Amino acid sequence: MRDTQLSAERGAAFLDARYANSSVTEAVNSALREWPMSAPSDRRQVPAHFESGVVVRLVNGAEFEPGIIRWLWDGWLSRGKLHVMAGAPGTGKTTIALALAAAVSTGGRFPDGSKCEASSVLVWSGEDDPKDTLLPRLLAMGADRSRIFFVTDAYVAGERVTFDPAHHFPALAEAAALVGGIRLMIVDPIVSAVAGDSHKAAEVRRSLQPVVDLAAKLDAAMIGISHFSKGTQGNDPLERVTGSNAFGALPRIVMATAKVVNNDTPDAMPKRILVRTKSNIGPDGGGYEYSLNQKAVDGYPSLFASYVLWGDELEGTAKQLLATAETDADSDEQSQHKSAIDWLRELLDETNGMQAGEIIRLAKVNGFSERTVYRAKDKLRLAVKAAGFGKEKTSTWRLPISTTVSNLATNSAISANPEAGNIGRIDGRNDDDAGGI
Repeated sequence: MRDTQLSAERGAAFLDARYANSSVTEAVNSALREWPMSAPSDRRQVPAHFESGVVVRLVNGAEFEPGIIRWLWDGWLSRGKLHVMAGAPGTGKTTIALALAAAVSTGGRFPDGSKCEASSVLVWSGEDDPKDTLLPRLLAMGADRSRIFFVTDAYVAGERVTFDPAHHFPALAEAAALVGGIRLMIVDPIVSAVAGDSHKAAEVRRSLQPVVDLAAKLDAAMIGISHFSKGTQGNDPLERVTGSNAFGALPRIVMATAKVVNNDTPDAMPKRILVRTKSNIGPDGGGYEYSLNQKAVDGYPSLFASYVLWGDELEGTAKQLLATAETDADSDEQSQHKSAIDWLRELLDETNGMQAGEIIRLAKVNGFSERTVYRAKDKLRLAVKAAGFGKEKTSTWRLPISTTVSNLATNSAISANPEAGNIGRIDGRNDDDAGGI
């Protein structure tokens, strides 16, 4: 038995060596000829995959060490994994991705205030020019341009050609490895990496595999930009991603963007939301408000570019948050919405906070849908405190200080504080909190 085990180990080592330096057929033939056999009958026990001319390598689980997910942005961007960000046109998907790139390039802060290590970023866009669109936006958001690398051309047999993500990703992997230290990559749009029919799952998976492999090889988070299909409002967010369902299944994390249709503050900048639609490696749901604005780029007074202002953190499922943002309420819905606001304000004014589950239960008793209550919650800008994890997780909703008469004096003192700026944030936090993105 021991001799048989040693023979198998020597044979496997021999096969690995041969496979590395010769063709598959030669490796198989050589292995079959030279594999140490203890008896002629053992040759009949050679695995079928050897006889077919295909070498399949099996690795025992004991040879692996358990690994952990390495986060670039905790819960949102994972190193070595593919992510997709989808949404309707005009929601600022590319600008959001560039905002994250700016933070990575400077070691800045993400929307939740967490800080990242300064690293290099790789950007390819088939829709926007680096010089007049992408770089100005990055500079407007404080990016370190020396850490940003744009994919422009490729050279095939000495001839200059346009970079084609559907065919040139292996060569891109070699170039990126020479740069080193890349921790974020952006592919816009991700559908350009598909050589075949983008509506066929098998072809999408086959075409995106080099993208997945590149992210893993460089240990970098890969963000692919996509769109929502028309006429899909109200559907499951994953089903709304344009093309095959593989665009939602293959990435480990899928994010979505949307405009807030009923913005009750017409004098303010139009609000948008970024939500976490799916995560196979962490929690899903939740998101952040943001708005897009324009400003002159430092050092280039005649050059204006878009930048992101991050707002409040959002709670709820992606479907709930998107439905709330995208619903164009008619007069009846508006009346129901106002009634829900009044009811929720009165309910919480009588308590020191209440668990969200109990609020939803009481709301349904009073004729309000869950979606309407969440819209009322957003309108009242309720303070939310989460506790516990997994199935035990709960959240408590409370009225903000500014809505309670007993705390008006405190609010006045806060409002009079000259340090309470509103630069770089739509929620009143200052530039230091925004982290330059």
